[in-house]
Amino acid sequence: MTASTPTVKQTLAIIEGIFTDHGQQNYLGEDVTMAEHMMQAAHMAERQGGDDLTVVAALLHDIGHFTSAFGTFSMDDTEDRYHEDAGAEVLAGLFPETVVAAVQHHVAAKRYLCATDPEYFDGLSEASRHSLRLQGGPMNAVEVNAFAQNPHLERILTVRRCDDGGKVSGQDTPDLAHFMAVVERVLTDFHA
Repeated sequence: MTASTPTVKQTLAIIEGIFTDHGQQNYLGEDVTMAEHMMQAAHMAERQGGDDLTVVAALLHDIGHFTSAFGTFSMDDTEDRYHEDAGAEVLAGLFPETVVAAVQHHVAAKRYLCATDPEYFDGLSEASRHSLRLQGGPMNAVEVNAFAQNPHLERILTVRRCDDGGKVSGQDTPDLAHFMAVVERVLTDFHA
């Protein structure tokens, strides 16, 4: 860890602050808040037996909505805001590469799944279909072949599916403290 890299404690405080300061915002036209969405995604990863890295990636996959210079997505948008790149930029160096990759590529994973799974598109919410159009639509064959080579593909696709599943109004999940304990384990192991 360099002098300019936040400590584990500082990183935890930053993440908790993001949830506290922005978590009650509506999640992009869905019937859940940002915090509910992100914790539902992490809970889904946990319920499916995901390891700590997958749970953390699912929890933090949309952190770029809060850190992007372009702001948060809206249903009125006519251009993409690249929240996945903003999120990956924030997490790079603080978290293992596989967590950063899952955050950075969860949008591309939607495009990939739309191109490779005939039933996937039908399950997308209206907001997700709108953002898909802004993000380039389903991948073409060349893009699919290139994306399939990503060494973190399975984790990325798992996080994507957890993202899609994290939009259920009123769903119970463990509280933020539960997930922050997982984040702390990942950070501690990574910076040991």
